[in-house]
Order: sequence, then C-alpha cells, then structure tokens
Amino acid sequence: MKEETILDVLLYLFENYIYDDPDVVRDRDSLQKNLHQAGFSPSEINKAFDWLDELSRDRPLHPAQPHHAPLRIFAENELQRLDTESRGFLMFLEQHRVLDADQRELVLDRVMALDQEEIDLDDLKWVVLMVLFNQPGSEAAFAWMESQMFGDDPEPIH
Repeated sequence: MKEETILDVLLYLFENYIYDDPDVVRDRDSLQKNLHQAGFSPSEINKAFDWLDELSRDRPLHPAQPHHAPLRIFAENELQRLDTESRGFLMFLEQHRVLDADQRELVLDRVMALDQEEIDLDDLKWVVLMVLFNQPGSEAAFAWMESQMFGDDPEPIH
C-alpha cells in the first residue's frame, strides 16, 4: 500500500470539504476524525493542517508589480524537488499573469513544505490551485487554473 503524504491529505480535504465550503476548516476536530476514518495517519493529518495554517498566514501584504518582477533564480533544494517542466510551468503562469511574483513565492513555499522528495507537474498544479483558492481577488486566475486541470477544452489566457 502506498504511504500517504501531506499532499494526499490536502487533496482529499480540498476535493471533499474545502472546495464546497471553505469555512469547514474551522471545525478541525470533526475533519480530523473524518480524515482518520478515511485512512490517513494522525501525523500526516496534523502536517496537512499545519500546511493550511501557513498558507492562510502567508498572504501577500502588497500587490506585486506584474511587469517589473525580477528574474527568479531557483535555490538548489528547489531545483532538486521541481523538475524543468514544473519550473517552466511556474514561469508560464507568471508570464501570463495567472500568478504574480508574491503568489509564485507562496506556491514555492508551500511546495517545499510538502515534505516530498520530488514534486511532479500534477502535484504543482494542485498546490497552485489551493494557493489561488486562498487568495482574495484571485477568482479569475483560480477559475482559469481549474479549467486547465478539469476542463475538456482549456480556455486561452487573455
């Protein structure tokens, strides 16, 4: 049996609870019980809630300047976890203004907090979706990202 990860818990939470009712996270006791009944370990459940706590604390304090963002150089540990395709996807999202520089940094922070040796493109997309879901004013970017992940015919970026 595959060992469950923080991302597995987060995806389960997002797909089954948070997406339909973002305020449900406030009822942790009930959620923790449901997650445990779904087969997740208490350790991974606690790490997932810590991850969500950090996400809610790390909202950008000021809007980034979309056209004047500096070039992002990835640190060695980021290069080890994110393959070329994933890093390119982040650049694509920023260049097409789906993410601003602050949101990109938040995505990278949350990716690095997953405690996984490697993050593939699908995992990265989920983290981007969760970050955008948590960012006020990012509804259009969230909807676009969601259509990219679940839609049959993705919408072009405007």
